[in-house]
Amino acid sequence: MNFDIARKRMVENQIIARGVSDRRVIEAMLKIPRHLFVEEAMAAQAYNDNPLPIGERQTISQPYMVALMTELLQLNGKEKVLEIGTGSGYQAAILAVLAERVCTMERIRPLALKARKVLDSLGLLNVNIKIDDGTCGWEAEAPFDAILVTAGAPDIPARLVGQLAVGGRLVIPVGDQQSQTLVRVVKSDEGTCTVEDSIGCRFVKLIGKFGWESE
Repeated sequence: MNFDIARKRMVENQIIARGVSDRRVIEAMLKIPRHLFVEEAMAAQAYNDNPLPIGERQTISQPYMVALMTELLQLNGKEKVLEIGTGSGYQAAILAVLAERVCTMERIRPLALKARKVLDSLGLLNVNIKIDDGTCGWEAEAPFDAILVTAGAPDIPARLVGQLAVGGRLVIPVGDQQSQTLVRVVKSDEGTCTVEDSIGCRFVKLIGKFGWESE
């Protein structure tokens, strides 16, 4: 299978065709080899229009959703970004191309260690991974210019909003355990926040102190 051709088709048919227009996001999606972030047996499916299992009852998000969430962050290349839910590491890799520094948190150690290996193999050394409860954020590294949450939350965690810099953007799926709405929170110069709805979506549960309880 020619992964370069598959990746180009993915970007053209699944991302650009659906309205993602940020040139930097498109270039990042063309650059990062998504097939390296899934099990070898599933590599041929890596560029399909759907999420895929990555073990530990977690998934790698649909390519379009990765692109859309990234576009909503409005990155210019100078930001420090916090990602909640490292998973496979694919979203962190996209962010690493677009931001100055990425801090990503994962509560499941095997996933974090596997993601670290792939990110290092690609030379993405501007990504720091912390194994911890992401719903609490990363206070020592705050404030963040952008925060991206890759799991569905029952509501917007105030702890994460508190770690946003002035002018910062938080993108997070919010809803019940079956379906959510993707929302963007923007913190104004006065410290108040506006909440903007994007599209309906379905993510795995955000587990933690300020998310859903573990089963």
